[in-house]
Amino acid sequence: MKFDLHVHSSHSRDSNSSHENILEIALKKGLDGFAICDHDTVEGGLACAKKAMDLGLEITVIPGMEVSSSKGHILVLGIRENIEPLLSPEETILQARKLGGTIIIPHPFKSSSHGIGSFEGLDIDAVEVFNSRCLFNGANRKALTEAKRLGIPGVAGSDSHIPEMVGQAYTEIDASENTVEAVLRAIREGKVAPAGRSTPAPIILEQMSGSVKRKLKRKLFGKF
Repeated sequence: MKFDLHVHSSHSRDSNSSHENILEIALKKGLDGFAICDHDTVEGGLACAKKAMDLGLEITVIPGMEVSSSKGHILVLGIRENIEPLLSPEETILQARKLGGTIIIPHPFKSSSHGIGSFEGLDIDAVEVFNSRCLFNGANRKALTEAKRLGIPGVAGSDSHIPEMVGQAYTEIDASENTVEAVLRAIREGKVAPAGRSTPAPIILEQMSGSVKRKLKRKLFGKF
């Protein structure tokens, strides 16, 4: 099965992707499912999962969030409550475990996206070894090398912030059935393989420009 494990919706301040558009693109691209990982909130994932169910769509939506720890971002999948931001990575992971979350380190060596850096010794289930929004592939290669060295499963995600890029990268998952529980269990068991293509450079550069403008606005005016 094909799952994009890193998708942002309009519940992230840096994304304009509606749930309707995400679902439409995911179905068109033949995904079996995806995980909504908005910044520091699980509300988008829960809402998108409900939307898919209400519409009777044959696609699985995994609620999740991209938590801002004190050292960098951490994906937590399969939870229904928010995790407090800016805790240490160890405290963030402990809270995630208490909520039954499946834990993935995204783009660990991509400093421009708050990569956490070294993940050795952390209680995690997988590492994002292919993030389609890496402008240069060095960060992905380093993540893959470290994941292999430590014997941690490698996954892929689009990290899409616009609906057109949903499914640009995805993870092949060998799950017993297409349910949230079965897919998350397969990830924890390492029954995964990363796949996909890089986001086109013009799209990445446009989004980087938007990020710089938002940071300047926050610095000058104290708002987004």
